[in-house]
Amino acid sequence: QVQLVESGGGLVQPGGSLTLSCAASGFTFRLSAMGWYRQAPGKQRELVATMTPGGTTNYADFVKGRFTISRDNAKNTVYLQMNSLKPEDTAVYYCNKGGTAYWGQGTQVTVSS
Repeated sequence: QVQLVESGGGLVQPGGSLTLSCAASGFTFRLSAMGWYRQAPGKQRELVATMTPGGTTNYADFVKGRFTISRDNAKNTVYLQMNSLKPEDTAVYYCNKGGTAYWGQGTQVTVSS
């Protein structure tokens, strides 16, 4: 069955960096688009970034220039490199398989001094 396991979240100061990882299994990863979403308290889940099997990326405006999505098909893993973090980036970050109903359990990112 499809499994997505996120890791790498934590507490970071404003301006800092974190890299999230999502280890995937149960499907042909290299053929699947992957995405990162986030949900802050009291808000709806929102798109952060996506990447197609061919490597085309799409970013939400609020992360352009700060976040980078990448994938390693040999490791069945998708990453989210987050730089210049802001307090408003605080949320639970979720990995998603290609716009489907498959989600990871989420990893908490807290940006605070």
